[in-house]
Amino acid sequence: MNGRRKTGPRHFDVGCTIEIEQTAESLHAHVSLDGDVEIGPGDEVTVHGAPVSIAFGECVSLRRTATVVRAGAWKRLLAHVGGYLELTELYEVSFSDGRAS
Repeated sequence: MNGRRKTGPRHFDVGCTIEIEQTAESLHAHVSLDGDVEIGPGDEVTVHGAPVSIAFGECVSLRRTATVVRAGAWKRLLAHVGGYLELTELYEVSFSDGRAS
């Protein structure tokens, strides 16, 4: 044993469903991966296929293939630290009463 923990392949393909809606009620695009695939900090998901464009008022659901690339330990750590640093930007607010002196 070399002491390294192997949790699976570094990259793999998986089927996915893309739901896109552009209406007065909602503007969104969601990707749902097939199976029980957990995406962690630093992981990358690339959806394959031609770009999709829909007109206003439409809602479509498509099947595609996606490639998941697992982040290594260093990239996962950088993603965690970067998230905390971006969160601290939210703390930089002013609690003044709005009056100019």
